[in-house]
Amino acid sequence: MILEVATLDVRPGQEEAFESAFREAAPIIDGTPGCLGHQLQRCLERRNRYVLLVRWNTLEDHTLGFRGSPGYQRWKALLHHFYDPFPTVEHYEAV
Repeated sequence: MILEVATLDVRPGQEEAFESAFREAAPIIDGTPGCLGHQLQRCLERRNRYVLLVRWNTLEDHTLGFRGSPGYQRWKALLHHFYDPFPTVEHYEAV
């Protein structure tokens, strides 16, 4: 299992709109083959910062499967305009 960790800095004042758009986008990622589920967490100290945690079967399920899918285009359209700067995305494995 691979854990994707994305740090999402949302433009200040756009948090409510982002959370609404994310609720619409969530089924896209959850329906992607190899996705084992996700969590979106909001930072207490910086209210416009979120962390997205997505569990994948393999790295390629995310980097090739999801990012290469038609659903990813819809995901981008719904969410990418909220970010400043663009998110940092890293992948982790259990040790």
